This record gives sequence, structure tokens and C-alpha cells, in this order.
Amino acid sequence: MSLFKYMLASMEGYTNSVFRTLTHFHGADLTFTEMSHVQGILRKSKDSLKRLSIKDSTPVQIQLLSSSEKKLDQLLSGFQEFKGFRGFNLNLSCPSRAVIKHGKGAAMVKRAKKTRRLVELIRDYGFPVSIKIRLGLNQFEKDNKLYLNCLRGVDPDFFIVHAKHAGQSSAEAEDYSIFPECVQEAREIPVVANGGINSSGKVHMLQSLGVKGVMIGRAALDNPNIFDMIKNEMGVNNPPKNISGIDALKIEYKRLHEVHGSDYRYFENFHKSLGNSSLLP
Repeated sequence: MSLFKYMLASMEGYTNSVFRTLTHFHGADLTFTEMSHVQGILRKSKDSLKRLSIKDSTPVQIQLLSSSEKKLDQLLSGFQEFKGFRGFNLNLSCPSRAVIKHGKGAAMVKRAKKTRRLVELIRDYGFPVSIKIRLGLNQFEKDNKLYLNCLRGVDPDFFIVHAKHAGQSSAEAEDYSIFPECVQEAREIPVVANGGINSSGKVHMLQSLGVKGVMIGRAALDNPNIFDMIKNEMGVNNPPKNISGIDALKIEYKRLHEVHGSDYRYFENFHKSLGNSSLLP
């Protein structure tokens, strides 16, 4: 990862092909599909396959939830790359109790050896791979820095670190102080910061801590322009890009929605979340 990257987080019910393309048009360098269970894909579950719907060449990684090498191998053996494909992302950050109950998502953070085998399997097929982690399941795991075992012992193309543990609510503050140690323990594998990033000031601060990119989620739902807005303020866009107003974004989303043939619930979710940010023109 030679240049600092701005990424759109995977968010259930929002980051379908339409929203991914919209944010890419407005500065997101890389996007991620909604999280899909490997087992659901193998069963050809309608919901799982819908989450993997790819309609254009927007740069995207497929986010997978898995703890089984056998099932992951089955999926990879039949996978064919497509234009825009940038690899797979293993989700070790999902805080859902239902997911954790089955030993997946954030429950995998402390299982560095298992995660390493999953990453190596994807690499054996020649595909790029990243992993997304939290700071453990709870405060105990965070305090004991179990997440560092993953950074020390797994070799993805890059790590994404959500600066909270799985027991924290969305209202609780992120702990960005963990990033210098994460960067050090990652052995020069790039670390991307995630959680609560909504301004160029935060991006500048995180850059100073050594991260090589940021992943933006909720702030992009409020304002899909946020990537180019931050890039303009950081001097990345030269000359600065034009920033669309809320009406223009609605028109652009509707056009993409019609072209992509998207599920209407995404259309509704987009309009409910859009414009909650004071940053929109």
C-alpha cells in the first residue's frame, strides 16, 4: 500500500453496489461488500448472494465471515475474479452475539493461528487478502492486548483495526492510542484505522500515529462526499474536487439504483441516513 488510502466500511443494509459506486465517485479508494457468511454462499442463500452483487468495476473487496478452512477452500476453489475485484477481507470484528456464539467475528481476534491458516489459504489461491479486527471481545481481552497476537502472527496485505472492543456501543469513544503499538507489531504490514473517523483533523492525527489509511463508515452514510471533502482539506485532491449538494446526491443515487437494479430497501435506507451531517453543502 504505497499511498495513504481512504476506504468505505462494510455496513449491512447500506453498502450495496449502488452506494459503493457512489462513494467511489466521491473519493473512496476501496470499498467492501456487506459481510457474507461463507456457509451461506455455499448454500446459495439468496441473501448471501445478493450481498455479493457486483454491477460495475468499482474497486471492492469481498468481506467474508468464516472460521472453517474446509468451507473457505470450497468457496475459493470455484471463485472467479471480476473487474474491480481487489481481494477478500476476513471479518474478525463483527460484534453480533449470534455471530460470536458460533466462534466467528470478534471471537476470532484471539485465534491468531486459525486466522493465519485462513489467510494462507486465500494466498495459496493467489488472491489478495486483508483482515479487519477489533480490540477483542471485551475489556479484559483489550487490556491484555490479545489483538496484538493477530498483528504479530498473521500476514495479510493489510490490517484494518476498529479501535473498540466488541462489547462497546456505538456511542462510546474509540481508543486511538492503540495505533502506534499496532503499527509497530504489524511488522511493516500496513495498518488502516477504523472507527469514528469524520474529519480531516482526525485523519491527520491518525497519520501521525503511523497508520497507512482510514476506513470510514457512519460518516459516509450521512455524507457520501466525505472522502473527497477530507482529501480536499488534506491537499490530496489537486485541484480540489467539487462537492455535491444533497439534492445532487439523491439524483445520482437514484440513477445508479435504476441502472444496478437494486433492492428498494437500500434506496430507503440511503435516504433516511443522508443529510444528517452538517458538512453537506
